[in-house]
Amino acid sequence: MIFYFSGTGNSRYVAERIAKHTGDKALDICGLNPDGSVTGEMTDSIGFVFPVYSWGVPPVMCDFVRCMSKEIVAFIQDNDIPVWMVATCGDETGDAHRMFRKLLKSVNLELRGCWSVIMPNTYVLLPGFDVDADSVRIDKIDKARIQVGRIASKILNNEWEENVTEGSFPTLKTRIVYPLFKRWGIKPSKWHSTDDCTGCGACSAACPVGNISIVGSRPKWGDNCTSCLACYHVCQRHAVHYAGMTGKKGQYLPCQRILSLPECGSE
Repeated sequence: MIFYFSGTGNSRYVAERIAKHTGDKALDICGLNPDGSVTGEMTDSIGFVFPVYSWGVPPVMCDFVRCMSKEIVAFIQDNDIPVWMVATCGDETGDAHRMFRKLLKSVNLELRGCWSVIMPNTYVLLPGFDVDADSVRIDKIDKARIQVGRIASKILNNEWEENVTEGSFPTLKTRIVYPLFKRWGIKPSKWHSTDDCTGCGACSAACPVGNISIVGSRPKWGDNCTSCLACYHVCQRHAVHYAGMTGKKGQYLPCQRILSLPECGSE
């Protein structure tokens, strides 16, 4: 059983690719009831796949784990089911894996294995952050396919390890930058559309939590934003923007993503 959160598709790809390789189910946590997702079904392992948010765990994934019922936790414990995680990141994870281990411990679960997969950059909401050049994006995707295959093999063989790309000063980034991001970096009111918007509804359809509605012929953002940037990257007219931060930034368009599930590579 693999629980994942994904905005632009990178983490979904990793979760679905691992699931296909291991014979597990990959379940999107958005709209999923954390009280009734595991009990009644035997599974060899429980996995969590998510993108790194400012060197931390996405708040939506934190909420999902904290809301897991005592029955689910007891089911995992009683059946000695190993729990693992994979964090997708543009370059580095910081202490996200340690943050997730602590989160699991708060609900009496142990993290057995943790990995990271470097994927194309998608975060564009701060100065200095932009999408990757085409050559970098393609190279990351090629290497990610191999890494995902390696991780799937480790999971199948119960070879648990800690293998993540922390980067420099990981603890500093996670303990200081992440809380600031949570407080100031998720502001639904800053999202808007320009006159280039045609009201096609692509942004609304892409939102994993259904936070965008089309009012008249323009999108309107609600308060339940996860800052996943799906709405920004899916817009073919580059008409979705965040304050004044994204006007000249690039996009990770659907045509540039991993749309199929090719066979996993290996070491």
